[in-house]
Amino acid sequence: MELTLLGTGAPDGLPRPDCPCAACATARGARSRAATALLIDDALLLDLTPGAVFAAARAGHSLTGVRQVLLTHPHDGPAVELPAGLPPAGRVPDGRELTLISGHRVRAVPMDAPGTGYEVTAPEGARLLYLPPGGAPSGLADRAAQPYDMVVADVVGRPDAVARLRAVEAIGPATEVVAVHLDHDAPPGAELDRRLAASGARAVPDGTTLAVGEYHAVPEVPRRTLVTGGARSGKSVEAERRLETYPEVVYVATGGGREGDAEWAARIGLHRDRRPAAWRTEETCELVELLESDGPPLLIDCLSLWLTDAMDRVNAWDDAAWAGGGEGTLQKRTAELVAAVRGTRRTVVAVTNETGSGVVPASAAGRRFRDELGRLNAAFADECEQVLLVVAGQVLTLRG
Repeated sequence: MELTLLGTGAPDGLPRPDCPCAACATARGARSRAATALLIDDALLLDLTPGAVFAAARAGHSLTGVRQVLLTHPHDGPAVELPAGLPPAGRVPDGRELTLISGHRVRAVPMDAPGTGYEVTAPEGARLLYLPPGGAPSGLADRAAQPYDMVVADVVGRPDAVARLRAVEAIGPATEVVAVHLDHDAPPGAELDRRLAASGARAVPDGTTLAVGEYHAVPEVPRRTLVTGGARSGKSVEAERRLETYPEVVYVATGGGREGDAEWAARIGLHRDRRPAAWRTEETCELVELLESDGPPLLIDCLSLWLTDAMDRVNAWDDAAWAGGGEGTLQKRTAELVAAVRGTRRTVVAVTNETGSGVVPASAAGRRFRDELGRLNAAFADECEQVLLVVAGQVLTLRG
């Protein structure tokens, strides 16, 4: 089955008309995207968009052989003129299946938002799932009969749609995931590629033709990632994004609760509200046990609070206790954590703080914490396939 993406953008396209935002300002030339529409084997058109005939011609195809035009979502704005020779556009009721004269079978998949998804099975058996903008499948069975060969979806806007499909094994290790409906909320250029790769997905330019079911290297997702940055740099948001398409995640909160501290409670609440409901939270600093066990991915937030707890345990803030064995005990505990990271089989994303770039702390205890955190960060980073630095919400790849 051959799929040509006549467009890969949101319904309003990218750049949006008269929008002055930075994303629209840079969406020029090859980075511009027409509204998403899919042409399958020159016989089936999913979503009719303005300029579809010219988009097909630019991609080396024609719409003259199209036998069915199906819409996935309500189309706002003025009506799109139906090109001459095309059959009327329509939508299939949820759960219904069509068999085209070309031999393709099309089944309507119910969504949790206005719109319809379509599962397309080619005569030779290749299977494609196409989801509308802002939509995720609803009412999925506990397990899919088999993974799709390709899923084309709003990965940036609805990462939980990918998570739901992975949970029921409708997306498997060999499934190619292509991001479409890309709007100006999606980062431009290489940053979009990096963010999608973390989800095991990719974006392609308008006019790209893909062979569904053909082997394609799935983006390699790092198993161990360290995300570092300053206060309020966006490092926790970046860490959460890296796991938002996983069906199950254990969020390890090393800070715990602080009774009577309203400001701390507000911080914790902000993080909790941002996380997917399916994620499970563990408030603990016993990271070695979690790393050595099997289970879903871990998001550890953060190593600096873990170190604070570890230094509290040895009374590292007291010079005499530090010199009397506290330093050695802390080094042993840190070495155990680093060894557990090296040997873990789980996917791990850890957050930490960069504290060595500012003013030198005035107290010996403050300098001690700064030095130990720097050592911990360096040792932890050595065991990670990918290390990211977040500055002002922008991500710089230091490794991987």
